Amino acid sequence: MDVSLDPDLKASRLAAAIGEPPRARMLYCLADGRARTSTELAIVAEVAPSTASGHLQLLAKHGLVKVFPQGKHRYYRLAGTEVCAALEALSVLAGSPAMPFVPNTPHRLRAARSCYDHMAGVLGVALHERFLAKGWFAEVSATGSAYELTAEGTSAFAALGVDLDTARASRRRFAFACVDWSERRPHLGGALGAALLRVVLERRWVVRELDSRALTMTTVGRREMFKRFELDGSRF
Repeated sequence: MDVSLDPDLKASRLAAAIGEPPRARMLYCLADGRARTSTELAIVAEVAPSTASGHLQLLAKHGLVKVFPQGKHRYYRLAGTEVCAALEALSVLAGSPAMPFVPNTPHRLRAARSCYDHMAGVLGVALHERFLAKGWFAEVSATGSAYELTAEGTSAFAALGVDLDTARASRRRFAFACVDWSERRPHLGGALGAALLRVVLERRWVVRELDSRALTMTTVGRREMFKRFELDGSRF
């Protein structure tokens, strides 16, 4: 967004970006805080994939959405809480609430699972949110998807028994926001996420299921993680 523009002109251009029906459908679909691909948003917007890409580029240009490349996919999320607040205000005037997102992932996989070598599912997403809320991460990329630890984060992960030196020496990204395919919110990926999973497995806060990627929180794990990270028990 060009901050040098007159505020009235900026407001009118933002309103025009939101006001096109396909783009409005995309934005309201993302208002639940979850990320989606351009293909999914094309279906929501009822336009062709190529048309959806053009709409998303415009929304990104105006600072309304952010894109997170991950593997062969590009995930889109609202750019911030202020965008969501504006959409909510408009929906009050319009009198039409957005439909909720309902995952169809099997329950045991949705609750907690491994994503490659780090934690995903409701548990992984909840931990990521708490780490951010506690100020343990500093964003080091324009999209906000790559992290470095703050002083508080360094102390906290070291206290958990995470080997930070080994994680940093790994030939991979240190820490980043990995979009969760069931929750469509980020969980912690990278060498730091893998090191954290190793620690919680060693402490038997979670255990692996033999026949799948599902993870199960133990009684000790539930007590320790809820206490240490102040997790919301109603989510589990």
